[in-house]
Amino acid sequence: MTNIPMPDEATMARLHDRLVADADHDGLLDLAYRTVDSPIGSLLLVATPAGLVRVAFDREGHDVVLARLADDISPRVLRAPARLDAAAAQLEEYFAGRRRGFDVPIDFRLAHGFRRTVLDHLREIAYGSTASYAAVAAAAGSPNAVRAVGTACARNPLPVVVPCHRVVRSDGSVGQYLGGTEAKEVLLALEAA
Repeated sequence: MTNIPMPDEATMARLHDRLVADADHDGLLDLAYRTVDSPIGSLLLVATPAGLVRVAFDREGHDVVLARLADDISPRVLRAPARLDAAAAQLEEYFAGRRRGFDVPIDFRLAHGFRRTVLDHLREIAYGSTASYAAVAAAAGSPNAVRAVGTACARNPLPVVVPCHRVVRSDGSVGQYLGGTEAKEVLLALEAA
């Protein structure tokens, strides 16, 4: 039996890059992902060929999120940072205070019905502003659906980029947030500065 040496790290990186390039060229890269560091922790970014489909907080478990996306969208998932360069750059600009909105292509396939309507209205809440859950429900055409707005925000597949952190309780208190209350407070403070 022969001992086959393990490839070094540089060789593994080249092989991975070739795999990504070949998969992308052949239309087999359904979900590309990367992580970015931010003031609110590590963020997982995932994109389909159509656009950014998911932003996930570290507390959600990046591996869990990727496994769920593999089940819900496609098992063809690769770490392919280049597809997400624009989103990563825009997030960096946002956290540095140099960007107030995002203009990367977005794939909303994970949001349907009223949840999707709510996400569309969240994008209308201006940088540095907030809106109550009740105001978002009214804007979405269902003034009595305040709890459904809360659920839509809690299940927002694209937090930060689709700004559910700008939705607060009617009394002005912060309320819950998928990334945690502290992360929501950081984002609101960043935009208030």
